Amino acid sequence: MNSQEIDLVSSRSGMLTAQRKRLAQAVGSIRQKACMLDMKLRTLSCQVDEGAATAEYAIVLVAATGFGAVLVGVLKSDMARKLLEGLVKKALGVV
Repeated sequence: MNSQEIDLVSSRSGMLTAQRKRLAQAVGSIRQKACMLDMKLRTLSCQVDEGAATAEYAIVLVAATGFGAVLVGVLKSDMARKLLEGLVKKALGVV
């Protein structure tokens, strides 16, 4: 190879190196923008669920309150009172 051919190969090699660097920078920029877009989309989708979580919490509270009221009503009945007294007396060995 003569010096002109060597210079041509060197310049092509340099151009390839520069193109690879530019391509790597472009890929990095695209990845960064894709991550930012993903973050924005996730943030937007999370805001929609906030009201649903509050409504679900309210429904659970209403259901728990209703169950508590039924349980108090059952435990105040004479049959439940006698059953509980019998269990306590048997456990203590009073019977």
